[in-house]
Amino acid sequence: QVQLVESGGGLVQTGDSLRLSCVASGSIWRISSMGWYRQAPGKQREFFAGITSGGSPNYADSVKGRFTISRDNAKNTVYLQMNSLKPEDTAVYYCKARAVVITTMSEGDYWGQGTQVTVSS
Repeated sequence: QVQLVESGGGLVQTGDSLRLSCVASGSIWRISSMGWYRQAPGKQREFFAGITSGGSPNYADSVKGRFTISRDNAKNTVYLQMNSLKPEDTAVYYCKARAVVITTMSEGDYWGQGTQVTVSS
C-alpha cells in the first residue's frame, strides 16, 4: 500500500536544530494532507504540525514559531525544520500521510515507524 520512512532524528542539545524528513512510497494515487506527531515517554501521541496538499501549514501552540513544516509533492516528501529545541521536545516523531492508493482508490491514513529525537539540557 503506502510506506512512510522518517529520517533525521538524533541527540542534540538545548537550542540546537534538526531537520526531519519523511518519504512516502508505494501504490500512491494522491496524497492529501501530511503531518507530524510525536509521543513522549508515558504520554499519548500528539499532533503538532500538518500541511495540506496546497502547502498550507498548521501548528500546535507548543511548536509555533520554532518548527516549520514543508513538503515536496513531486517527491512525496514532508519535512520538519525544528529550531530552538527544548528538552520537552524529546519524543519519538512520527509522520502521517492521508493518501489514496491506486489498487483500491480508497483513502486512508498511513504512518511511519518513527524517529527518536532527544534534546539534552
